[in-house]
Amino acid sequence: MTVTQGQTGAHEFPRWVPDAARHYLVHTEKGISIRAVARASDCHPSTVLRQVRRFEGRRDDPLIDAALRSLSEQVAACDLERKRTKDMMNMACATTDPAASVGLTQARIDQEAKRILRRLCEQGAVLAVAREMETSVVVRVTPEGEQIRTAIVEREIAQAMALKDWITCPDPEGRIARYFITNTGRAALRRLTAEDENRASGFSERNTVPDGDAGWDIAAIEGVTRPSSRSQTTESPLVGLARRKDRDGKPFLSRELVAAGERLREDYELVEIGMGGIESWGGFMTGEGPDAAQDGSKGAVEAHRRIKAALAELGPGLGDVVLRCCCFLEGLEQTEKKMGWSARSGKIVLRIALQRLKRHYAQTQGLYGPMIG
Repeated sequence: MTVTQGQTGAHEFPRWVPDAARHYLVHTEKGISIRAVARASDCHPSTVLRQVRRFEGRRDDPLIDAALRSLSEQVAACDLERKRTKDMMNMACATTDPAASVGLTQARIDQEAKRILRRLCEQGAVLAVAREMETSVVVRVTPEGEQIRTAIVEREIAQAMALKDWITCPDPEGRIARYFITNTGRAALRRLTAEDENRASGFSERNTVPDGDAGWDIAAIEGVTRPSSRSQTTESPLVGLARRKDRDGKPFLSRELVAAGERLREDYELVEIGMGGIESWGGFMTGEGPDAAQDGSKGAVEAHRRIKAALAELGPGLGDVVLRCCCFLEGLEQTEKKMGWSARSGKIVLRIALQRLKRHYAQTQGLYGPMIG
């Protein structure tokens, strides 16, 4: 008898789950034989066997183990509902993505992965995962040994990235597991960036935003359209400037100035994730931006207010350069051209802007600012 994919129950897993993980779960949780899984997936049994053995060996990884347990619980819940109301729930389980109940979709994973993988590409960056914490953080270690937090990652997103083999943990036994980006993760970042560039080309031709992508584009900084995709650069312009030396041999940007820019960037990402982005940032330079606000999580609304206050304090020019370089990750040359500045003047203006931003944060939020994780 031929076993189909529907009979193995592989369709019950969210669509973003890799085939190898599906095969492992179908075999271990549902008791389907290796040969049956191979027939349903149209591949050789030895391939499925290698996949099962590999995932069994990766169960020591806390993110992968938690992701597999969560997926098993989803399928068990679906089976229980099917038994209770057999006729109706058969159809529901077969046509509904189980991830929809928890809001985890491929689109959301891709959107989050673009910022996280980009941060992990920076020199000295790791994703730190504490077993008892619901959120994880990307931390970059400077040549001086200082640690700078550059991103906050939700646990379910980190689990999905580990399951897709975009990140790996060489030593999963510690209280805090440290994950690094893999070659597969770098390839995924290149693919996602290329897809953004293709969409950006389509936007420029039609000057419209397709349904479903609205809200992730931030447009028009004082008459200049903000590109919907970021450049292929894998690190913030601040990181490159921090490595440069001034005439006295000191870093061109001190750690405190980089931290101020990263704080603005962190708030910007909270707004994009929690509020679906802001249509226009132009009015923020004078404090006249939209109040925005009650749509979104509490953390996103507070981040929106902090950005508005910071950009209003800096004003046009200084506000533009920190928004472009710290948030949009534009290179200095690109910013100089768009702002009409002379060559090599951007880094000076950026340093002045960061000094003002650092002073603003010190006066309004204190040295380390509010806890937003």
